[in-house]
Amino acid sequence: MRELVRTNDAVLISAIEALLNGAHIAHMVVDQNISVLEGSIGIFPRRILVGEDQVLVARRLLQDAGFGNELRPHAD
Repeated sequence: MRELVRTNDAVLISAIEALLNGAHIAHMVVDQNISVLEGSIGIFPRRILVGEDQVLVARRLLQDAGFGNELRPHAD
């Protein structure tokens, strides 16, 4: 799994998940349960991960949708 996006913006996470779901790109949002510890105030960012085989397609999808500035640096 590779990290695609890291943010504490719940609306952004929902929008990106909708795009990935619509494109049938398997993904997972991790660090969601940390909100129990932080009291749901949004200090700790959530990460969206995609499979290694889908990272390029997912990155292109988000760039085309205008979310390119939200992408984590791409390390090869």
